[in-house]
Parts: sequence; C-alpha cells; structure tokens
Amino acid sequence: MNKKNSWSKFVLLALEKTIDGYIRMEDFLNNPHYYAYSGGWQYPLKKDVLAQTLKRLRENGLIDFVDDKTLAFKLTDSGKDKALWMKMTEIEEKWDGKWRLVIWDIPEKRRTVRNILRNKLKQLGFQQFQKSVWGSKKDCTKVLRDFIKQVGVQDWVMVIESDDIK
Repeated sequence: MNKKNSWSKFVLLALEKTIDGYIRMEDFLNNPHYYAYSGGWQYPLKKDVLAQTLKRLRENGLIDFVDDKTLAFKLTDSGKDKALWMKMTEIEEKWDGKWRLVIWDIPEKRRTVRNILRNKLKQLGFQQFQKSVWGSKKDCTKVLRDFIKQVGVQDWVMVIESDDIK
C-alpha cells in the first residue's frame, strides 16, 4: 500500500474509532496516536499532507466538514461503509476456533442490499455453505452486525458465532 492510501486509511479508521463521529483537525494533528489502531503510526503527521488527504476524502464523498470554523470533520455514510470494510480486512488471521455464520432471508424487494451483502462476504473470503448461509473463521461478528444494522437489514440477517460446526 502506498503512503497516499495509508494516509486515507489512517484517517478513515481514526474517524470510525471516535465515539461522537468527528475529529477536530487540531486534535488530530497534535494527538494522532489517540486515533491510531494497533501498531501506532509510523509516519510523522504533516499538516499539508493531512490537508491533501482530507481534501481527497471529501472529494470522494467519504468525509465532510462538520464545522468550517473549528475544522472538524466526520465520516459520511459512504465513509462509514469504507472504514468498516477496511477494519474488517485488517482482522487478525489467527483462528480462535470459532466460525462466524451469516444467515439471511432478505425479501426480494431488498434484492440490491442482498447482492451487496453477498459481494462483501465474497470479498472478505467467506465460504458459501448454502445459498444464503456463509461462513468465515475471521473474528468479525461485531463488524458484520454493525454493517447489517447500518444497511437496515437486521430483521432478515443473523450473525452466529459457534465453535461446533460439523
């Protein structure tokens, strides 16, 4: 991954991690370690590079400014989706002995979201057990439940964690 993408990834994951959903640029510049996921941040945080990254993310519809006066920014819905899946792909590969199953019966009128869910599961390396039953060894239950809630299909989708699947 090049530095441009890693800066974008750092900003998106930092925003996803915040409790209230936004960060003031001043706080972010002065305390980037508060927002970093595991491993910290290896590059010095430069104001001009951060400004370019924020501009690019805003142009791509992934972030928006909350307040121009204090330069606070937040994730858009598209940004939340992107950050969620970035986080999901970073989940440690070491298996904890549990399978995560995603089972759904999404109505035909929500076919588009059903296709999106299926494609996301494929991208993440889930295996198809039956037409609407998919499984993975990744520890991703919370991330998946958050995504399912975000797209509004929680009434039709279950995420099950089990260590007894034969």
